[in-house]
Amino acid sequence: MSLLSVEEALLRVITKARSPQRTERLPLHDCLGRVLAENVAARVTHPAFDNSAMDGYAVRYEDIAEIGAELTVVGQSAAGRGFRGEVGRGETVRIFTGAPLPVGADTVIIQEDTEKLPDDRIRTLFAPAKGRHIRLKGQDFAEGDVALAAGQVLDAGRLTLAAGMNHESLPVFARPKIAIIATGDELLPAGSSPGPDQIIASNSFGVAAIARENGAEILDLGIVPDDRAAIAAAVAEAKFAKADVLVTLGGASVGDHDLVQSTLISCGMTLDFWRIAMRPGKPLMVGELTGMSVLGLPGNPVSSLVCALLFLEPLTRKLAHLPPRSRLTTARLAAPLPANDRRQDYVRARLTAEPDGSLLAHPFSRQDSSMVSIFAQSEGLIVRPPHAPEALSGETCTVLKLRDPA
Repeated sequence: MSLLSVEEALLRVITKARSPQRTERLPLHDCLGRVLAENVAARVTHPAFDNSAMDGYAVRYEDIAEIGAELTVVGQSAAGRGFRGEVGRGETVRIFTGAPLPVGADTVIIQEDTEKLPDDRIRTLFAPAKGRHIRLKGQDFAEGDVALAAGQVLDAGRLTLAAGMNHESLPVFARPKIAIIATGDELLPAGSSPGPDQIIASNSFGVAAIARENGAEILDLGIVPDDRAAIAAAVAEAKFAKADVLVTLGGASVGDHDLVQSTLISCGMTLDFWRIAMRPGKPLMVGELTGMSVLGLPGNPVSSLVCALLFLEPLTRKLAHLPPRSRLTTARLAAPLPANDRRQDYVRARLTAEPDGSLLAHPFSRQDSSMVSIFAQSEGLIVRPPHAPEALSGETCTVLKLRDPA
């Protein structure tokens, strides 16, 4: 099987994925970042009545058309405690922001544009336009208006709107379920005391974080030894849990101790491809098992994280009904890079911001795919296309951004 390009591999991963249509209704406090599954209509009208946008006096415009008009204050209208009478000729009502506009009034003059007189009277110092400083009934939305549409991601503004429309809960798409299996006889859980031939399993934490950040629910199936029966049992557990995606970590190649691919095939997986023209991350396995997408990530930590960013992130976002996310940006090289071979390189680099806001990319001299400490220090990955010529310091480069520069 020949090496696939990154672009072709991603297209095949995304094209074959089918977004689950499972929905659930959640309280507003639990809806941040979730995707609406249905249109949402207002249950009330807002504002529910004409009200004042400012502190001042509710008046009849014809009484204050000329500066210097004198009016008698006949009452007060406050939020939640409106004036029950009617404003007549030569009268005014003291009004506060959000308070109902009294019957008979059609304009609000702000308090700074008036002068208090004895005996509950005021004099106007300004002549506002008719209807000034009034929020009309229904100017935001009316009962029955569809103000939130299916497919929208719920953020602070949309949740505030939903509450204002008198919804205490909303229908949202369920999170896609991502099952993760780490394989290898050498692996121990974090916090263990490794022996001379053992290492701590770390990949699942970063991969799970990437999936969670993009809307997934995680089913961590732990560490599985290099044993066909044990791997098959973990796969069966993922199927029983109705996982949308099964992510395996390590063992996806075809070496004597790489049992994941062959075991999955024996369990019924249809293999699409397992080698990509990229570095790090060449041995990436992609397949399908009874409606469950399978993504076999490399065992090296950096390779695993890079592949998760390139393939698991967009896959998860599609399954979560979230819009695609682009991490690509441009920067200038702070150091030269050698010519590239047939594989697309993702070079770990620090990013610094220039005074003009542009980015400067500083590639690390060591790029071993087992060195996760350098990945953790990196703000970006310089993308080097296949057969790219030598790049000189100062040249523009494409960067897959991991985080903002410090």
